Amino acid sequence: MTDPQVAIFMMGLFIFLIMLGFPVAFTLMAMAFFFGYFAMGTPIFNLLVQNTYDIMNNDVLVAVPLFLFMGYVIERASILDRLFYSLELAARHVPGSMALAALITCTLFATATGIVGAVVTLMGLLAFPAMLKSGYDTRLSAGVICAGGTLGIMIPPSILLIVYGATASVSVVRLYAAAMLPGLMLAGLYLLYVLARAIINPKLAPKLSRELADIPFFQVVFQVITSVIPLAVLIMCVLGAILFGFATPSEAAAIGALGALVLAAVYRALTWQRLKEATFLTARTTAMVCYLFIGSWTFSSVFSHLGGERLIAEWVLSFDLSPITFLIMAQIIIFLLGWPLEWTEIIIIFVPIFLPLLPHFEIDPIFFGILVALNLQTSFLTPPMAMSAYYLKGIAPPQVQLVQIFRGCMPFLVMVFIAMVLLYTFPGIALWLPTLMYG
Repeated sequence: MTDPQVAIFMMGLFIFLIMLGFPVAFTLMAMAFFFGYFAMGTPIFNLLVQNTYDIMNNDVLVAVPLFLFMGYVIERASILDRLFYSLELAARHVPGSMALAALITCTLFATATGIVGAVVTLMGLLAFPAMLKSGYDTRLSAGVICAGGTLGIMIPPSILLIVYGATASVSVVRLYAAAMLPGLMLAGLYLLYVLARAIINPKLAPKLSRELADIPFFQVVFQVITSVIPLAVLIMCVLGAILFGFATPSEAAAIGALGALVLAAVYRALTWQRLKEATFLTARTTAMVCYLFIGSWTFSSVFSHLGGERLIAEWVLSFDLSPITFLIMAQIIIFLLGWPLEWTEIIIIFVPIFLPLLPHFEIDPIFFGILVALNLQTSFLTPPMAMSAYYLKGIAPPQVQLVQIFRGCMPFLVMVFIAMVLLYTFPGIALWLPTLMYG
């Protein structure tokens, strides 16, 4: 076998092993060791040590544990309960108010944490039973929770965008600015869909009980001020500091982590046990991301050394594709990879294969990154490996079937495709804000 053929065999064997259930990070390192020793001999050990040092010394990735800690503290401090209840009261006279409140809560919480499993699980425990008890359609309720819970990987401060920025060597600040409008556009499409369904068929989303509908106006205002405003101020301070250049993403993440602790203390929800849980979960998730980076960078170096990247590039260029055709092809591949793989593996392992081709097709890597982030929403909503559906099924009442959750996700999956078409057609949705702010 020639070296490029060995590289392709290496990639195919890796995909086969992770589909068997082997841990991704350690499979990457094991494959890099084995094939690296075959390709370059003992220098593979130096390469692994150098990659480990580079990851530990990467300033951009410092933001990952800080943003994770901010999200886990807010999650553990029962702030979400207050937020959902106050928004539910504020929207009590609007059709489908409880579903709309759940979506808005998910959108706000997405700006505080990019942890999809945490948002879906918390909202599944908090809002899903409440909607079912109020007579909401099971499929609509499940779709709202699953779709709303995935917004965290799209809306800043998204961990996905930090990882993409480090992988593609592009500005995380510009990525955050580019993701703001597409993320809000997708959330807006979800809200419009739910509102339209509630107006057309009121039986899907009955009105709130008289007890909630008759709560005095000033009590509702007090609930909103004490529940929504503090979290909104924290989020605006963090994102504002990043977007307006007052702080780097890492510095802003540190501010957010401290602000989350202060907010939890103000709500009297900061306990030693919750702090330990948030710290442990942060360390575990950060370690996973770092090991993935170490394994993928070493794997990619060996893959490139064997000529795999050059072979794929030559194969793609041989089709003489237009830029739009290349984008569609790349997004279809990423969509299909989203079935068996997590977003971390796709961003760190497979997206770098497309990055060297972007200059040839004159595609902005920031625009490409936003398309990928929007596309990866589908990986959490598309059966049979829709992780959001499995998160929800794990904590849903026994009578709720997985098939019902899958069916509930389908209309929201259509909204994601509509958002992608709009972004393809009007790239300014992503590029206007970073161009306006940074030139």
